[in-house]
Amino acid sequence: MLEGDGNGWVSLPDGSRRWGVYGAAGLLLYATDVAGTGHVLLQHRAGWTHMGGTWGIPGGARNRDETPLEAAVREFREEIAGDLGEYTLVGVHEQDLQVWRYDTFLARVAEMTPFRPGNTESKEVRWVPVDRLEALPLLPAFRTAWPRLSADLSASSDGNPGGPGTSATG
Repeated sequence: MLEGDGNGWVSLPDGSRRWGVYGAAGLLLYATDVAGTGHVLLQHRAGWTHMGGTWGIPGGARNRDETPLEAAVREFREEIAGDLGEYTLVGVHEQDLQVWRYDTFLARVAEMTPFRPGNTESKEVRWVPVDRLEALPLLPAFRTAWPRLSADLSASSDGNPGGPGTSATG
């Protein structure tokens, strides 16, 4: 695989552009605090980035020879400093726009591990309570996807704190 061979813009039929020649992927981490309140890990995008100043999840362009999950984990490691450790996949949300797609992997972690920005793409990284997320200036595509992502996170936690899915080590 060529490093970064997926970097580049794709033009959609409606004239909009998306980053990632082979599509893109991101990782949405979910954990609960000691009171049982659900939180997700969000990234405050640096001003110089596309849609800078908004909040979203760590993610980015997929390279030619990697799966969407491999891309999501690689992008997480590039953008976020801290130990991802073990996680349980509890769902995936695919936004398929025919010529481009974005895969969001929902992953549950055992605790709200401290993370910090791992490169200049992140202004800030923070665990945000699920019920306060919509008050932030969200990346528009993330805001649109949030109701479905939120429902999937809720469904994965109902009656089974570990949620369904596949355990993995980041």
